Amino acid sequence: MIFRQLFDPVSSTYTYVLSSGRGREALIIDPVKDLLDHYLRLIEDLDLRLVRAIDTHTHADHITALGDLRDRTGCVTVMGEFTKAACVSESIREGENIDVDGIRLHAVYTPGHTDESFSFVLNPERPAAVFTGDVLLIRGTGRTDFQGGNPHKSWDSITNKLFRLPDTTTVYPAHDYKGWMASSIGEEKRANPRLAGKSEAEYVQIMNTLNLPNPKLMDVAVPANLACGKS
Repeated sequence: MIFRQLFDPVSSTYTYVLSSGRGREALIIDPVKDLLDHYLRLIEDLDLRLVRAIDTHTHADHITALGDLRDRTGCVTVMGEFTKAACVSESIREGENIDVDGIRLHAVYTPGHTDESFSFVLNPERPAAVFTGDVLLIRGTGRTDFQGGNPHKSWDSITNKLFRLPDTTTVYPAHDYKGWMASSIGEEKRANPRLAGKSEAEYVQIMNTLNLPNPKLMDVAVPANLACGKS
């Protein structure tokens, strides 16, 4: 399998490119508009054809490359069924799969960071990895104070859905701010300071008292992302 984890230092966003390599078809998860040419160069260098571009949710800290990738490659853009981005080519429901040339992603509805967030499990029959967007981060969790976020829903998504995956499942989030590249479900159960040994009430208290400033690009990024990054 071809797997590439790419990083945008401005927004601390991780983007993932996956392909089985068999028929050279590929998919990309959470692409950033400013790195469009970088993605296109990588796809060309690897002799791939991009067929799916996926956003886990409507990001507030960067503008998505979904629309530009669709224009440049003819790929199908994908988001969860509750997105308000009417420009998306294809919506996916919980329990459905995205199949690209031997790569299978299983859609899991994981609200909490936003009310339309989805996670995607790689190889659901024997879970190898999960792309968690912002709902579960490495040693943290995505904020729950805007875009329909809810700490109770975040707790439920993490503990009753993601934490039901095997402990060995690799966790690939959409962001990291400390230099971590990957984790595992087992690690986060044991070591995530917001979750390990905490009750739901304690988690909600933590999330409700973070008092974080809004993302700098929020007023620009959210409207742009509802148009798939096209102004």
